[in-house]
Amino acid sequence: MVLTRRMSGVVPDGDPTQPKTPSRLSRKTTRHDDVGEQIALLLRMHPYVPYPQPREPRPPRPPPGADSRWLAKDPSKRFGELVWLFYSPFWQIWLLGVIVPFKLYDSMDSLSYMLVGLGIALPCAALPWWLQGGAERARPWHERWWVKANVWIGVYSFIGNYFWTHYFYQLLGADYTFPSEYQRLNNVPFSMYLCTHGYFAFYHVAANLLMRKVQTHLRSRGKSVARQRAAVGAVVFLLAYVLAFLETWTISNFPYYTHQDKGAMYTVGSLFYAIYFFVSFPMFYRIDEDTSRGARRWTAADCALDALAAGMLCTIVLDLWRISLGAIPGGGPGGAGGSGLIWSGP
Repeated sequence: MVLTRRMSGVVPDGDPTQPKTPSRLSRKTTRHDDVGEQIALLLRMHPYVPYPQPREPRPPRPPPGADSRWLAKDPSKRFGELVWLFYSPFWQIWLLGVIVPFKLYDSMDSLSYMLVGLGIALPCAALPWWLQGGAERARPWHERWWVKANVWIGVYSFIGNYFWTHYFYQLLGADYTFPSEYQRLNNVPFSMYLCTHGYFAFYHVAANLLMRKVQTHLRSRGKSVARQRAAVGAVVFLLAYVLAFLETWTISNFPYYTHQDKGAMYTVGSLFYAIYFFVSFPMFYRIDEDTSRGARRWTAADCALDALAAGMLCTIVLDLWRISLGAIPGGGPGGAGGSGLIWSGP
């Protein structure tokens, strides 16, 4: 009985001594697995059939705010910005908190106005030179950021006073009437050239800090370059208009800087003035901002040429305003379609 069963190949389930013959179902499963592996191999080898490749692991994202900063990485630039930033409130309090509200200007002559201008402009160069530490002194003087920044601001503010003040005269209805008959250059008081240097130094350092904070914050959060630039552009527009408005408003009680229509000057005139900074803030920000390996450092000559280029670009935009929009309500001559250069008028 047992011999017959063994010869027939049929072994009872309970006999562990005999090998089991694979069932029909198990043979089909094994055959299907072999076919599946062959198909997968062909898909990998075929050049025209896409096959998902394993992705490389993404680099770890830096924690939020890891590179978000207000101050520059470059030590010389960081030092110069901090000096200008902390010095500016002193002359602002002295000018806008003492001279104007207490009407000390009533007893000031041409020399007094020149001394006020020198007191605002000279510390922009004297204070960094006096306060600089050993590391800053070890640099060649022409490679220090505050030297290059003073060159840039000096060139740009000179262009603004010599040329663009006449847009204020003829389009915005403004005028300077304080004593300066023998101290004028192109009908602009010398003291205004000096005061503008201090104003612009503060404005551009404040813009540097805000632009850097916005850009580095978005970069640290993995935002695209386009989004970073859009955000920085919005900051430039808002800050430029706010500073232009505040300057116009804070000197409104100074009787020797007059406007024919103060309301229009505050609103539309501030937008016109803000064009100065739409151009200059992004260009000034670039000075020694790139600290990557191999980045070329700016020279004083680079800053002078860059400021001249910014001045030409701003002049073009201002003159396009003149020939397209003309004077604001209450403005002077030289309206839309006027001929000739604006600074050659009466």
